[in-house]
Amino acid sequence: MPEALRATRLRGIEGRLVPYAWPWARDNADKIAAHWERRRAARPALFDGIVLLSCACTVEGGIARVDLFEARFSQFVAYRDGGAFDATVANAFAAIVPWSADGAVLVGEMGAHTANAGQLYFPCGTPDRDDLRGDSVDLAGSAEREFAEETGLSVPEGAAEEWILLEGEGQLAFLRPVRFPETADILLARAEAHRRAEADPELAALRLLRGPADLDPRRMPAFVRAYLAHAFG
Repeated sequence: MPEALRATRLRGIEGRLVPYAWPWARDNADKIAAHWERRRAARPALFDGIVLLSCACTVEGGIARVDLFEARFSQFVAYRDGGAFDATVANAFAAIVPWSADGAVLVGEMGAHTANAGQLYFPCGTPDRDDLRGDSVDLAGSAEREFAEETGLSVPEGAAEEWILLEGEGQLAFLRPVRFPETADILLARAEAHRRAEADPELAALRLLRGPADLDPRRMPAFVRAYLAHAFG
């Protein structure tokens, strides 16, 4: 893995919602508002809803325990785009990594109307209030929900729940590799049929990656490149 990212194997994830007053957001309110206006001018469909960000994460006995708090999407986007991350707040998200029976992996290309237009990564999203179960945050469920919404696919029954945490660059990326019984072409066809049937798909397309030559450093976030470089290597 690249030095900027630290990899940890996990057996599970536990998330909880906590109160947290984010000093960075308080101190940069004017910059956040101006940044959001620029982003909205370019992509009017962006919505300033509530997302859940991490303010603490510990790993013990193969279990990651993540504290998350509510923030505006505009705050998160300005923080992420600024690239100067503090030691506390991170974008913690979980994703299914769909592997085909013949060794390809499926990724999505984000649509032009989204905040991450053109980027290629595993179907996923920053957790939000839909992932709350009382005071618990269901990060594993968030991964399956986002995956189903974007691809129409379900995790095969009995699939092992093993995770890889890639930590760095302001992110806690919890990845769950899942092997599907279908070949790559069949898996892609099923996911593409679902995407084309959606009234307002978040993805512009779905793509298959079969080896290191398919990695695109210009369009893939660091956690995707790091994981796949290791997996294909």
